[in-house]
Amino acid sequence: MHPVIFSFGKINIYSFGLMMGISFIIGNWLIAKEFKRRKINTDFASNITLIALVAGVSGSKILYLLENWSEFIQDPLGMAFSPGGLTFYGGFILATASVYFYSKKIKIPFMRIADAAVPALMLAYGIARIGCHLAGDGDYGFPTTLPWGTDYSKGTYPPMYAFKDFPEIVQKYGVNGIVPNNIPCHPTPVYEFLICSLFFVVLWKNKERFQHQEGKLFALYLLLAGIERFSVEFLRLNPRFLFGLSEAQIIAVILILIGAVSLNSFNRVEKIQS
Repeated sequence: MHPVIFSFGKINIYSFGLMMGISFIIGNWLIAKEFKRRKINTDFASNITLIALVAGVSGSKILYLLENWSEFIQDPLGMAFSPGGLTFYGGFILATASVYFYSKKIKIPFMRIADAAVPALMLAYGIARIGCHLAGDGDYGFPTTLPWGTDYSKGTYPPMYAFKDFPEIVQKYGVNGIVPNNIPCHPTPVYEFLICSLFFVVLWKNKERFQHQEGKLFALYLLLAGIERFSVEFLRLNPRFLFGLSEAQIIAVILILIGAVSLNSFNRVEKIQS
């Protein structure tokens, strides 16, 4: 793992921040490209990307702090300003709400903006996950014997800490009650990058075909994003919340249902009109 990619004297360039920056640049470029194709003022593209980035990081941190309230109370400053500790769905909800209100301000339908932005959002999320992989910040999965199992011992949150609240993992893989830091684990951030790259292609190829029905591409994004997170969560470290599912999986199921029902409604309207 490489939490620090390189240094200039005492200045460190962190892998997570670098990949976040790359995802921002690529996402902004793709959104601007789509805005131009859809004849939307491209000056709004950078504003929307910036709003989504700030609200996304803020929302991710807020939800993480709420999920870990007892630890936050014990060390509020340390938890609030730590570089790790981000929960995606908190960021997604706040970013979506922020962009919605901005769309009202600039008088452009929210669904038109959402359709233009979701391919970029899918790819940018996947790229940012590579930052989590390089940082080794605890977003990796359970131990594995697969040949691509990854050693996260040099990450910011190595396995001895990541697995300490999972007694079944400690019992199975632990040595003297501690899981070795060099144990190979599922590189789930890499899995997410690959899945998101594939889903980006699906969204990008359908952007023109769905354009006559505003909101349809956004519905497809909700479906695909839900499927992506729901499936990967089975390999990740998050505690099970309800029915053996993690909190992220519960939210993913909601997104899948919203996306599937919306797509079905769009298809029914299209059949009637044809």
